[in-house]
Amino acid sequence: MSQLALDQRLQRIWNRVLRDPSLQDLPYKIETNELGQIVMTPATNVHGGFQFEIGRLLYSLMTGGKVQMECSVATRKGVKVADVVWRSDEFMARNGEVTPYWEAPEICVEVVSPSNSKKEQERKRTLYFERGAKEVWFCGKKGEMRFFGPEGELVVSRLCSGFPKSV
Repeated sequence: MSQLALDQRLQRIWNRVLRDPSLQDLPYKIETNELGQIVMTPATNVHGGFQFEIGRLLYSLMTGGKVQMECSVATRKGVKVADVVWRSDEFMARNGEVTPYWEAPEICVEVVSPSNSKKEQERKRTLYFERGAKEVWFCGKKGEMRFFGPEGELVVSRLCSGFPKSV
């Protein structure tokens, strides 16, 4: 299947998910896998608190773009939803407000849930980089931050050098 055909298929599936009244206002994040099946992850209050804190810090430290929570990105393995992203003005000029994005925002952040395995984290990191992310961050269960570039783990973020190692 060509990339365009895959993108169009993912768009149709994701639009069905967004319109489904039974999936509205759920207390967990919805994504799809490469077969178009819905994958749901329950969110905890701690998870939401870390999302907010990361977004608040990005908002205060970055310029020339916007922070977004729950950002959908079409990947070769379905639509994935980053917990927090930073989108530059240039990214927005290229992508607008399409849902899901076909290109990953510059910074994609995942708040790790107890159910997330290391393999799942690596898979999401790879998928976001394949779609153009510059950095992928992970927030651990105690607020510890890990930063990754396409070449591997970073000591600190290169895009947001003032971001703390713990939130």
